[in-house]
Amino acid sequence: MQRVLSVSLSHVIRSAAFLLLPFSFLALIAWATAGSASGSTTDPIRGAVWIWLGAHHIPFQLELPPTGIAGYLTYLPIGGVVLPFIAIRSAFNRAIDRLQGDFHDINGVRIIFATLYALLVTALSFLSKSDAITPQWYLAPLIAFLIALVATLTAGVRVALSRPVRIAARIWALILGASLTMVTILIFINFSQVKDITTTLQPGFFGGLLLLFLNVLYLPNAAVALASYFAGTGLAVGAGTLVSPLWYQLGQIPALPLLGILPTGKQPYALFGILLFIGLGVLLARWSLVYGIQALIQSYIFTVVGAILIGYLASGSLMTAEMGAMGVSIWKFALSISVEVGVGAAATMLIMNRNLR
Repeated sequence: MQRVLSVSLSHVIRSAAFLLLPFSFLALIAWATAGSASGSTTDPIRGAVWIWLGAHHIPFQLELPPTGIAGYLTYLPIGGVVLPFIAIRSAFNRAIDRLQGDFHDINGVRIIFATLYALLVTALSFLSKSDAITPQWYLAPLIAFLIALVATLTAGVRVALSRPVRIAARIWALILGASLTMVTILIFINFSQVKDITTTLQPGFFGGLLLLFLNVLYLPNAAVALASYFAGTGLAVGAGTLVSPLWYQLGQIPALPLLGILPTGKQPYALFGILLFIGLGVLLARWSLVYGIQALIQSYIFTVVGAILIGYLASGSLMTAEMGAMGVSIWKFALSISVEVGVGAAATMLIMNRNLR
Protein backbone atom coordinates (compact mmCIF):
# COMPACT_ATOMS: atom_id res chain seq x y z
CA MET A 1 0.00 0.00 0.00
CA GLN A 2 2.79 2.42 0.89
CA ARG A 3 4.50 1.83 -2.45
CA VAL A 4 1.22 2.33 -4.31
CA LEU A 5 0.72 5.64 -2.49
CA SER A 6 4.24 6.91 -3.16
CA VAL A 7 4.27 5.88 -6.83
CA SER A 8 0.76 7.27 -7.39
CA LEU A 9 1.62 10.58 -5.74
CA SER A 10 4.79 11.05 -7.78
CA HIS A 11 2.94 10.40 -11.03
CA VAL A 12 -0.01 12.58 -10.01
CA ILE A 13 2.45 15.45 -9.56
CA ARG A 14 4.05 14.56 -12.89
CA SER A 15 0.70 14.63 -14.69
CA ALA A 16 -0.05 18.07 -13.25
CA ALA A 17 3.41 19.39 -14.13
CA PHE A 18 3.01 18.08 -17.69
CA LEU A 19 0.39 20.80 -18.28
CA LEU A 20 1.38 23.41 -15.70
CA LEU A 21 4.85 23.93 -17.20
CA PRO A 22 3.67 24.88 -20.71
CA PHE A 23 0.80 26.89 -19.24
CA SER A 24 3.33 28.75 -17.07
CA PHE A 25 5.40 29.51 -20.16
CA LEU A 26 2.35 30.92 -21.95
CA ALA A 27 1.28 32.92 -18.90
CA LEU A 28 4.79 34.31 -18.46
CA ILE A 29 4.96 35.49 -22.06
CA ALA A 30 1.50 37.05 -21.81
CA TRP A 31 2.49 38.79 -18.56
CA ALA A 32 5.79 40.02 -20.02
CA THR A 33 4.15 41.41 -23.17
CA ALA A 34 1.24 43.03 -21.29
CA GLY A 35 3.49 45.83 -20.06
CA SER A 36 1.66 46.34 -16.76
CA ALA A 37 3.58 48.45 -14.26
CA SER A 38 1.50 47.20 -11.34
CA GLY A 39 1.80 43.49 -12.12
CA SER A 40 3.40 41.04 -9.70
CA THR A 41 5.64 38.11 -10.52
CA THR A 42 3.05 35.86 -8.88
CA ASP A 43 0.53 36.81 -11.58
CA PRO A 44 1.84 34.45 -14.30
CA ILE A 45 2.09 31.62 -11.77
CA ARG A 46 -1.49 32.10 -10.69
CA GLY A 47 -2.52 32.56 -14.30
CA ALA A 48 -1.00 29.20 -15.24
CA VAL A 49 -2.84 27.50 -12.38
CA TRP A 50 -6.11 29.17 -13.40
CA ILE A 51 -5.69 27.99 -17.00
CA TRP A 52 -5.01 24.50 -15.69
CA LEU A 53 -8.06 24.62 -13.44
CA GLY A 54 -10.19 25.92 -16.32
CA ALA A 55 -9.11 22.91 -18.35
CA HIS A 56 -10.66 20.79 -15.57
CA HIS A 57 -13.91 22.77 -15.86
CA ILE A 58 -13.49 24.28 -12.38
CA PRO A 59 -15.77 27.38 -12.22
CA PHE A 60 -14.48 30.81 -11.15
CA GLN A 61 -16.08 33.56 -9.11
CA LEU A 62 -14.91 37.01 -10.19
CA GLU A 63 -14.87 40.56 -8.88
CA LEU A 64 -14.44 42.50 -12.09
CA PRO A 65 -12.14 45.54 -11.88
CA PRO A 66 -12.21 48.44 -11.37
CA THR A 67 -15.62 48.51 -9.66
CA GLY A 68 -15.51 45.00 -8.20
CA ILE A 69 -18.77 43.93 -9.86
CA ALA A 70 -19.47 40.25 -9.22
CA GLY A 71 -19.13 37.90 -12.17
CA TYR A 72 -18.83 34.21 -12.89
CA LEU A 73 -16.85 32.17 -15.40
CA THR A 74 -18.51 28.81 -15.83
CA TYR A 75 -18.73 28.66 -19.64
CA LEU A 76 -15.48 26.77 -20.14
CA PRO A 77 -14.17 24.86 -23.18
CA ILE A 78 -15.12 21.19 -23.30
CA GLY A 79 -12.05 20.57 -25.41
CA GLY A 80 -9.90 21.68 -22.48
CA VAL A 81 -10.87 18.54 -20.54
CA VAL A 82 -9.02 16.47 -23.14
CA LEU A 83 -5.68 17.91 -22.00
CA PRO A 84 -5.74 16.72 -18.36
CA PHE A 85 -7.44 13.50 -19.49
CA ILE A 86 -4.47 12.64 -21.73
CA ALA A 87 -1.94 13.72 -19.07
CA ILE A 88 -3.63 11.62 -16.36
CA ARG A 89 -3.95 8.59 -18.59
CA SER A 90 -0.29 8.73 -19.58
CA ALA A 91 0.86 9.21 -15.97
CA PHE A 92 -1.31 6.34 -14.73
CA ASN A 93 0.10 4.00 -17.38
CA ARG A 94 3.61 4.91 -16.23
CA ALA A 95 2.61 4.33 -12.61
CA ILE A 96 1.26 0.87 -13.43
CA ASP A 97 4.46 0.01 -15.31
CA ARG A 98 6.56 1.17 -12.37
CA LEU A 99 4.54 -0.82 -9.85
CA GLN A 100 5.15 -3.97 -11.92
CA GLY A 101 2.12 -5.76 -10.53
CA ASP A 102 2.96 -4.93 -6.90
CA PHE A 103 -0.71 -4.36 -5.97
CA HIS A 104 -3.73 -6.49 -5.15
CA ASP A 105 -6.42 -4.78 -7.23
CA ILE A 106 -5.93 -2.32 -10.08
CA ASN A 107 -9.29 -0.71 -9.30
CA GLY A 108 -7.94 0.16 -5.86
CA VAL A 109 -4.93 1.80 -7.53
CA ARG A 110 -7.30 3.76 -9.76
CA ILE A 111 -9.23 5.07 -6.75
CA ILE A 112 -6.03 6.01 -4.90
CA PHE A 113 -4.63 7.77 -7.97
CA ALA A 114 -7.89 9.66 -8.63
CA THR A 115 -8.20 10.64 -4.96
CA LEU A 116 -4.64 11.99 -4.80
CA TYR A 117 -5.19 13.89 -8.04
CA ALA A 118 -8.41 15.40 -6.70
CA LEU A 119 -6.62 16.49 -3.52
CA LEU A 120 -3.89 18.18 -5.57
CA VAL A 121 -6.43 20.03 -7.76
CA THR A 122 -8.36 21.11 -4.66
CA ALA A 123 -5.22 22.39 -2.93
CA LEU A 124 -4.13 24.42 -5.95
CA SER A 125 -7.67 25.75 -6.37
CA PHE A 126 -7.71 26.99 -2.79
CA LEU A 127 -4.16 28.39 -2.77
CA SER A 128 -4.43 30.21 -6.12
CA LYS A 129 -7.36 32.47 -5.18
CA SER A 130 -6.84 36.23 -5.34
CA ASP A 131 -8.91 39.30 -4.54
CA ALA A 132 -10.38 39.39 -8.06
CA ILE A 133 -10.47 35.70 -9.06
CA THR A 134 -11.55 32.85 -6.81
CA PRO A 135 -11.75 29.30 -8.15
CA GLN A 136 -14.70 27.45 -6.65
CA TRP A 137 -12.38 25.03 -4.89
CA TYR A 138 -15.18 23.18 -3.10
CA LEU A 139 -16.28 21.77 -6.48
CA ALA A 140 -12.74 20.69 -7.38
CA PRO A 141 -12.73 17.37 -5.44
CA LEU A 142 -15.76 15.98 -7.27
CA ILE A 143 -14.89 17.28 -10.75
CA ALA A 144 -11.20 16.34 -10.59
CA PHE A 145 -11.93 12.91 -9.10
CA LEU A 146 -14.40 12.08 -11.88
CA ILE A 147 -12.02 13.22 -14.63
CA ALA A 148 -9.12 11.28 -13.10
CA LEU A 149 -11.20 8.15 -12.50
CA VAL A 150 -12.58 8.07 -16.06
CA ALA A 151 -9.07 8.65 -17.44
CA THR A 152 -7.61 5.79 -15.39
CA LEU A 153 -10.44 3.47 -16.46
CA THR A 154 -9.14 3.76 -20.03
CA ALA A 155 -5.58 2.84 -18.96
CA GLY A 156 -4.01 -0.39 -17.76
CA VAL A 157 -6.46 -3.29 -17.82
CA ARG A 158 -9.44 -1.49 -19.32
CA VAL A 159 -12.87 -1.82 -17.78
CA ALA A 160 -15.43 -3.28 -20.17
CA LEU A 161 -18.43 -0.96 -20.42
CA SER A 162 -21.90 -2.44 -20.36
CA ARG A 163 -23.69 -2.85 -23.67
CA PRO A 164 -26.29 -0.06 -23.02
CA VAL A 165 -23.49 2.39 -22.19
CA ARG A 166 -21.68 1.49 -25.41
CA ILE A 167 -24.84 1.96 -27.46
CA ALA A 168 -25.55 5.35 -25.86
CA ALA A 169 -21.91 6.34 -26.46
CA ARG A 170 -22.30 5.45 -30.15
CA ILE A 171 -25.39 7.64 -30.41
CA TRP A 172 -23.53 10.57 -28.88
CA ALA A 173 -20.50 9.94 -31.07
CA LEU A 174 -22.77 10.28 -34.11
CA ILE A 175 -24.37 13.48 -32.77
CA LEU A 176 -21.11 15.19 -31.84
CA GLY A 177 -19.24 13.94 -34.90
CA ALA A 178 -21.90 15.21 -37.30
CA SER A 179 -22.16 18.52 -35.40
CA LEU A 180 -18.38 19.05 -35.44
CA THR A 181 -18.34 18.41 -39.18
CA MET A 182 -21.14 20.93 -39.68
CA VAL A 183 -19.39 23.51 -37.49
CA THR A 184 -16.25 23.14 -39.62
CA ILE A 185 -18.28 23.66 -42.80
CA LEU A 186 -19.99 26.73 -41.32
CA ILE A 187 -16.62 28.22 -40.38
CA PHE A 188 -15.51 28.04 -44.02
CA ILE A 189 -18.86 29.36 -45.28
CA ASN A 190 -18.80 32.30 -42.81
CA PHE A 191 -15.04 32.79 -42.88
CA SER A 192 -15.34 36.52 -43.61
CA GLN A 193 -17.39 37.11 -40.43
CA VAL A 194 -14.99 34.99 -38.38
CA LYS A 195 -12.07 36.95 -39.81
CA ASP A 196 -13.74 40.31 -39.09
CA ILE A 197 -14.29 39.41 -35.43
CA THR A 198 -10.68 38.27 -35.14
CA THR A 199 -9.44 41.50 -36.75
CA THR A 200 -11.37 43.69 -34.32
CA LEU A 201 -9.54 42.03 -31.42
CA GLN A 202 -6.13 42.89 -32.92
CA PRO A 203 -4.49 40.02 -31.01
CA GLY A 204 -1.10 40.21 -32.71
CA PHE A 205 0.90 37.17 -33.77
CA PHE A 206 1.33 35.51 -30.38
CA GLY A 207 -2.13 36.52 -29.22
CA GLY A 208 -3.54 35.20 -32.48
CA LEU A 209 -2.03 31.78 -31.84
CA LEU A 210 -3.52 31.73 -28.34
CA LEU A 211 -6.89 32.86 -29.71
CA LEU A 212 -6.78 30.10 -32.33
CA PHE A 213 -5.96 27.53 -29.64
CA LEU A 214 -8.82 28.79 -27.45
CA ASN A 215 -11.31 28.58 -30.30
CA VAL A 216 -10.21 25.02 -31.11
CA LEU A 217 -10.90 24.06 -27.48
CA TYR A 218 -14.36 25.66 -27.75
CA LEU A 219 -15.26 23.68 -30.90
CA PRO A 220 -17.06 20.93 -28.89
CA ASN A 221 -19.14 23.65 -27.19
CA ALA A 222 -20.09 24.95 -30.63
CA ALA A 223 -20.94 21.41 -31.75
CA VAL A 224 -23.30 20.90 -28.82
CA ALA A 225 -24.90 24.31 -29.46
CA LEU A 226 -25.41 23.35 -33.13
CA ALA A 227 -26.99 20.05 -32.11
CA SER A 228 -29.34 21.94 -29.78
CA TYR A 229 -30.20 24.35 -32.60
CA PHE A 230 -31.21 21.55 -34.98
CA ALA A 231 -33.05 19.80 -32.15
CA GLY A 232 -35.25 22.91 -32.02
CA THR A 233 -34.31 24.33 -28.62
CA GLY A 234 -31.54 26.67 -29.75
CA LEU A 235 -28.87 28.40 -27.70
CA ALA A 236 -28.23 31.59 -25.76
CA VAL A 237 -25.50 34.17 -26.36
CA GLY A 238 -26.10 36.32 -23.33
CA ALA A 239 -28.88 36.97 -20.85
CA GLY A 240 -32.31 37.28 -22.43
CA THR A 241 -31.17 36.00 -25.84
CA LEU A 242 -32.29 33.01 -27.86
CA VAL A 243 -31.09 31.76 -31.23
CA SER A 244 -33.31 28.97 -32.55
CA PRO A 245 -35.03 28.07 -35.83
CA LEU A 246 -38.29 29.80 -34.82
CA TRP A 247 -37.10 32.48 -32.38
CA TYR A 248 -34.27 34.94 -32.88
CA GLN A 249 -33.48 37.44 -30.16
CA LEU A 250 -29.86 38.49 -30.12
CA GLY A 251 -28.11 41.60 -28.83
CA GLN A 252 -24.42 42.40 -28.80
CA ILE A 253 -22.23 39.32 -28.87
CA PRO A 254 -18.79 38.86 -27.31
CA ALA A 255 -15.81 39.08 -29.65
CA LEU A 256 -15.29 35.35 -30.04
CA PRO A 257 -14.44 34.35 -33.63
CA LEU A 258 -16.51 31.15 -33.41
CA LEU A 259 -19.65 33.26 -32.97
CA GLY A 260 -19.22 34.39 -36.57
CA ILE A 261 -21.08 31.22 -37.64
CA LEU A 262 -24.29 32.26 -35.86
CA PRO A 263 -27.35 32.58 -38.13
CA THR A 264 -28.54 36.11 -38.87
CA GLY A 265 -32.23 35.39 -38.42
CA LYS A 266 -34.90 32.72 -38.09
CA GLN A 267 -34.31 29.52 -40.07
CA PRO A 268 -37.52 27.43 -39.87
CA TYR A 269 -36.14 24.83 -42.29
CA ALA A 270 -33.59 23.89 -39.63
CA LEU A 271 -36.42 22.11 -37.81
CA PHE A 272 -36.01 19.29 -40.31
CA GLY A 273 -33.01 18.43 -38.16
CA ILE A 274 -35.47 16.98 -35.67
CA LEU A 275 -35.92 14.11 -38.13
CA LEU A 276 -32.24 13.27 -37.71
CA PHE A 277 -32.68 12.87 -33.96
CA ILE A 278 -35.76 10.73 -34.53
CA GLY A 279 -33.60 8.65 -36.87
CA LEU A 280 -31.04 8.25 -34.09
CA GLY A 281 -33.86 6.90 -31.96
CA VAL A 282 -34.50 4.33 -34.69
CA LEU A 283 -30.84 3.34 -34.60
CA LEU A 284 -30.92 3.16 -30.81
CA ALA A 285 -33.87 0.78 -30.91
CA ARG A 286 -32.45 -1.42 -33.67
CA TRP A 287 -29.10 -1.73 -31.87
CA SER A 288 -30.71 -2.41 -28.49
CA LEU A 289 -33.75 -4.59 -29.18
CA VAL A 290 -31.50 -7.41 -30.36
CA TYR A 291 -30.66 -7.84 -26.67
CA GLY A 292 -34.17 -7.27 -25.32
CA ILE A 293 -36.47 -4.48 -24.18
CA GLN A 294 -34.45 -3.94 -21.01
CA ALA A 295 -31.35 -3.10 -23.07
CA LEU A 296 -33.41 -0.54 -25.01
CA ILE A 297 -34.67 1.13 -21.84
CA GLN A 298 -31.20 1.27 -20.31
CA SER A 299 -29.62 2.58 -23.53
CA TYR A 300 -32.28 5.28 -23.73
CA ILE A 301 -31.70 6.31 -20.10
CA PHE A 302 -27.94 6.54 -20.64
CA THR A 303 -28.53 8.63 -23.77
CA VAL A 304 -30.67 11.11 -21.82
CA VAL A 305 -28.14 11.20 -18.96
CA GLY A 306 -25.48 11.96 -21.58
CA ALA A 307 -27.60 14.88 -22.81
CA ILE A 308 -27.78 16.29 -19.27
CA LEU A 309 -24.03 15.95 -18.73
CA ILE A 310 -23.09 17.38 -22.13
CA GLY A 311 -25.62 20.19 -21.72
CA TYR A 312 -24.03 21.08 -18.38
CA LEU A 313 -20.54 21.16 -19.88
CA ALA A 314 -21.71 23.26 -22.85
CA SER A 315 -23.47 25.99 -20.86
CA GLY A 316 -22.62 28.58 -18.25
CA SER A 317 -21.76 32.20 -17.60
CA LEU A 318 -19.10 34.23 -19.39
CA MET A 319 -17.91 36.63 -16.66
CA THR A 320 -20.49 39.45 -16.83
CA ALA A 321 -24.20 39.56 -16.00
CA GLU A 322 -24.94 40.43 -19.65
CA MET A 323 -23.21 37.21 -20.68
CA GLY A 324 -24.73 35.26 -17.79
CA ALA A 325 -26.39 32.71 -20.10
CA MET A 326 -24.14 31.12 -22.71
CA GLY A 327 -24.66 27.95 -24.68
CA VAL A 328 -27.56 25.54 -24.39
CA SER A 329 -30.32 25.31 -21.81
CA ILE A 330 -29.61 22.09 -19.94
CA TRP A 331 -33.20 21.08 -19.32
CA LYS A 332 -34.47 22.12 -22.76
CA PHE A 333 -31.64 20.32 -24.52
CA ALA A 334 -32.12 17.15 -22.48
CA LEU A 335 -35.90 17.30 -22.95
CA SER A 336 -35.65 17.70 -26.72
CA ILE A 337 -33.18 14.80 -27.02
CA SER A 338 -35.31 12.57 -24.78
CA VAL A 339 -38.52 13.30 -26.73
CA GLU A 340 -37.09 13.12 -30.25
CA VAL A 341 -34.90 10.07 -29.70
CA GLY A 342 -37.70 8.52 -27.65
CA VAL A 343 -40.22 8.95 -30.48
CA GLY A 344 -37.89 7.21 -32.93
CA ALA A 345 -37.14 4.39 -30.51
CA ALA A 346 -40.78 3.87 -29.53
CA ALA A 347 -41.99 3.85 -33.14
CA THR A 348 -39.31 1.34 -34.13
CA MET A 349 -40.17 -0.91 -31.19
CA LEU A 350 -43.87 -0.91 -32.10
CA ILE A 351 -43.16 -1.65 -35.76
CA MET A 352 -40.75 -4.48 -34.93
CA ASN A 353 -43.21 -6.00 -32.45
CA ARG A 354 -46.01 -5.82 -35.02
CA ASN A 355 -43.85 -7.53 -37.64
CA LEU A 356 -43.10 -10.36 -35.23
CA ARG A 357 -46.80 -11.17 -34.74
